[in-house]
Amino acid sequence: MTVAATPAPSPATTGGQSGVRLARSRRNAELSLLLLAMVLVAAYGATVEANLLDTVTPDFWMPAAALGAVFLGLHLVIRFLAPFADPALLPAVALLNGLGVGFLRRIDLGEAPVPDRESLAIFAGIGGRQLAWTLVSVLLAAGLLAIMRDHRSVSRYAYTLGLAGIVLVMLPAVLPRSISEINGAKLWVRVGSFSIQPGEFAKLALLVFFAYYLVRKREVLSLASRRFLGIDFPRGRDLGPVVGVWLISVLVLVFEKDLGTSLLYFGMFVVTLYIATERVSWLLIGLVLFFGGAYLAYFLGSTVGGPFANFYVRAEIWLDPFADPTNKGYQLVQGLLALGTGGLFGAGPGGGQPEILPEVQNDFIFAGIGEEIGLFGLSALLVVYLLIVERGLRAALAVRDSFGKLLAGGLAFTLGLQVFVIVGGISKLIPLTGQTTPFLSAGGSSLMANWLLIAVLLRVSDGARRPVSGRAGKAARPTGGPPEQLHGAPTEVIKP
Repeated sequence: MTVAATPAPSPATTGGQSGVRLARSRRNAELSLLLLAMVLVAAYGATVEANLLDTVTPDFWMPAAALGAVFLGLHLVIRFLAPFADPALLPAVALLNGLGVGFLRRIDLGEAPVPDRESLAIFAGIGGRQLAWTLVSVLLAAGLLAIMRDHRSVSRYAYTLGLAGIVLVMLPAVLPRSISEINGAKLWVRVGSFSIQPGEFAKLALLVFFAYYLVRKREVLSLASRRFLGIDFPRGRDLGPVVGVWLISVLVLVFEKDLGTSLLYFGMFVVTLYIATERVSWLLIGLVLFFGGAYLAYFLGSTVGGPFANFYVRAEIWLDPFADPTNKGYQLVQGLLALGTGGLFGAGPGGGQPEILPEVQNDFIFAGIGEEIGLFGLSALLVVYLLIVERGLRAALAVRDSFGKLLAGGLAFTLGLQVFVIVGGISKLIPLTGQTTPFLSAGGSSLMANWLLIAVLLRVSDGARRPVSGRAGKAARPTGGPPEQLHGAPTEVIKP
């Protein structure tokens, strides 16, 4: 007797059966969280004015209202173009961006003459420029969502983006110091009063290439040569890509004089490689290569000098910043004192002295904020960053194609690594870097690049959460079983 297999019911026809849950877009939840974030930004602005002006002006709410209008516009774009995107990403990023604008305006108020503080316009100073850059960045993110309707489409341009990423990384290194170097790090391209940091955009282009390359080559890179201490190590001839990226990172460290950027590029490649192959040995090889290269650069800086001298000086400041606290170690010492002064609860928004910190609007904004909101406030900010990284990793786990998994996982890790690099430098965990704190620091390059990163995560999460058929709130998604059966789509999209 032969029994014919019964085909599994499609998601669109099983809406009322057990084991099936309705797919919801959760856009209303996103809107509620976004409004809450703007209320917190407005409350921060009112507290700053109360401490600096001894009063709260009738216009205290205007920066938060301007930001709210910008973010509401992006919310509407997401509602129509990516209705199933993760509802927590936009509010979390909006909160960080809003607090960054609020703190930069607080610096403007602190530096302005006392009689002129109450009349300071919302588009004046660093805070006003950051507000304008926020508008530009959000428009770019909305444009990317409109152009990239499927995250897999960007894989068609992987090699072009990879080449563009390498050019953007190396461009500041080959330019004269007069137009590329700021505070000892060659990371910029300056033309008159306009400046841009091409490395911020290079990380996005390189991540697309890494994800595409590793999807095609992951079976080869997963092969083990020998087992040592319970860990399977790859074959020697498969080390070429890792060694190549390591050499680029060392060149960045030496010629652009920036440890943070070097660590960021190499770290995101090694972690993406680990996600693709699930081999712990790649992480160990990556750590040995990077720390070995950093130590070699330090040793050559102490003996040979030349292009290695800058890194040697930074490492010496890191080892003992109090050896020269009024000159070379001044910035790090002041940052540590600001964090120590803040204590557990801080001096309150507007109650500290962040103006005396060098580059407080860029590299040391985390220390300046920490003086006023304390350890508990900084911990809350780190939790918000952790939430963004977690939602990015969740999108990577849920999406059904390997390219999307590697792309979202790499983007989420890169954001987390950038936060670690800047916070580690300020807290003396690692040498100081030229990295900016995402969404908080002043500057258009970092803000635009990180909003583009969030737009890609929104697109990937929309693809991961979107039902196969039906309308939002109507279509059902089965809750069990392998993804191939549930969604009717293969897990591999890009074939070698």
